[in-house]
Amino acid sequence: MLGADLVVLPLLVAVAYALRLNTLTPQIHDAWLFVAAPLVAVPILYFTGFYKSIVRYLGAEVAWSLLAGVLISVAVLAGASYMVADAAIPRSIFLIWGMLAVLYLGGSRFLMRRFLVKILGGLNRQPVAVFGAGGAGAQLVSGLQSSTEFFPALVVDDDTSKQGTLLAGVPVVPRKALEKAARQGKVSAVLMAVPSISRPRRMEIVRWLETLNIRVQTVPGIADIAMGKARLEEVRDVAIEDLLGRDPVPPRQDLLHRCVSGKHVLVTGAGGSIGSELCRQILKLSPSQLVLFEQSEFALYAIEKELRKLAVSQGLKVDIVPVLGSVVNRGLMARLCAEHRVDTVYHAAAYKHVPIVESNPSSGVRNNILGTLEAAQGAEAAGVQHFILVSTDKAVRPTNVMGATKRFAELVLQAMASRGSDTVFSMVRFGNVLGSSGSVVPLFRDQICHGGPVTVTHPDVIRYFMTIPEASQLVIQAGAMARGGEVFVLDMGEPVRIVDLAITMIHLMGLSVKDESNPHGDIGLSFSGLRPGEKLYEELIIGECSVRTEHEMIMQASEESLNWDEVQFALEAFRKALERGDNAAMKSLLRTYVAGYAPGSTGSQETAAMATRELPRRVSNAVSLPD
Repeated sequence: MLGADLVVLPLLVAVAYALRLNTLTPQIHDAWLFVAAPLVAVPILYFTGFYKSIVRYLGAEVAWSLLAGVLISVAVLAGASYMVADAAIPRSIFLIWGMLAVLYLGGSRFLMRRFLVKILGGLNRQPVAVFGAGGAGAQLVSGLQSSTEFFPALVVDDDTSKQGTLLAGVPVVPRKALEKAARQGKVSAVLMAVPSISRPRRMEIVRWLETLNIRVQTVPGIADIAMGKARLEEVRDVAIEDLLGRDPVPPRQDLLHRCVSGKHVLVTGAGGSIGSELCRQILKLSPSQLVLFEQSEFALYAIEKELRKLAVSQGLKVDIVPVLGSVVNRGLMARLCAEHRVDTVYHAAAYKHVPIVESNPSSGVRNNILGTLEAAQGAEAAGVQHFILVSTDKAVRPTNVMGATKRFAELVLQAMASRGSDTVFSMVRFGNVLGSSGSVVPLFRDQICHGGPVTVTHPDVIRYFMTIPEASQLVIQAGAMARGGEVFVLDMGEPVRIVDLAITMIHLMGLSVKDESNPHGDIGLSFSGLRPGEKLYEELIIGECSVRTEHEMIMQASEESLNWDEVQFALEAFRKALERGDNAAMKSLLRTYVAGYAPGSTGSQETAAMATRELPRRVSNAVSLPD
């Protein structure tokens, strides 16, 4: 390009004369200008940085170096002309030459850039569509034009005022044009560049894109970009978490801070899915001390390292104390709470994987029941103000050992609260959290990436879902409202049919479902049957009675409980059964004391069937399911 400039810049002097004198054959007596123009302009352009830009990745910043270089060159040449004897060069020649130089130098670079990007780079790049012609879309298109992986073929936007325009040279079109391009195979994926829209709006767009059977990806959110966690051009698959539930309700700051800010807080199970997120949320609320209690050495190491880094990056002065141990160790919680003068305990330590606990009932009883008892009594003995148990919807009319042990853990705390205690005991019950260990979403994603089939236990299985951060914030807020013995229930939004979730994930990855109506599809569905202890439909309240609280997303359940003498008698029976290793006796005790525990059933069939009928399909072209 520099060599071309040395040839063209002198020719532009002749063109400037021709325009100025209005003739194709002007008489030019000042031949020195033909030599001076390139010898002056090229070094100046070099020092302004014009030649430092790589043509293929040329951006708008090159315009400033070009304008500065040409203006300085015009000034130098005009000044030199007045210093040369017999110089009779019209002053307008320099202005005309400068404008021609800008047109040539800028135009040649951008034409060459377009050639390199579209011709050479497009040979092995995938054509994609960008959804969104706003600021994020413009930046994404600009980034993709220099990408070696994707090529922006078109931009889609619902704003009619933008349709028909060009965005960085790429046409902006309505949805119908994308439908046509998808049918003709002219685009291989859609990249969503609408990071700031609401969740309902995002869901509507993705549900429509899902019908096109092409891969749907998205750019990171504005918050992640602003915090430096991601770059705009870093596209990723659409997170199914973005499509479930609703827009999170902003937390009430007074409830968040009530039991945490300036206090000594202890979290059991701090390295688990819920416990670790609780720790992250608690750290942001600036407690005086945060005690991490965890039995897994690696999990404790990982969460401590993450929290210390987070504290340094956000300038938080919080004393973080890692403690390795188990809640079943008698007296350990009392010593910890007393030594660290703990004000609030969030008890998230539990065995929660249904089939595993079903196969190991003694471990479930020891950890979920006796572990909760030891933690609660230790906190009470040390004078802890608030003790909050993280419970589960599987504790409602349980069909498995895990749910039954969690319900009995609730009964323990309810009994301790009813007999009188200076410690405020409460429970927070919610459903499945997205991204937790054992969650179905990463399992489905892995199965799709490996070519399927996607295994679903039953066509009618329905679950509630909530994101881990929202669930953790609601746990903190619910605990702050407790007066003693309450069972709080979180508003989980609308339930989701798991088979629809699987189909949605298949479509969003640009694949089709393989079934009887589409035998040549990409990914099949396999129904493996309910696992031991699983229910078709989870519930959040045992009875029919629940009342609203001061928080719109939190309800309080009104449920029967046992008195402290009954609980003590049952606990002693559990201990004796554990000593004998008598799993049958432990299950029998759970049936005796946990109302509604029906091992082996699939839950409320009528409720599940009704919910299945009333729940709308989440996808427009769902597969045909067997009766």
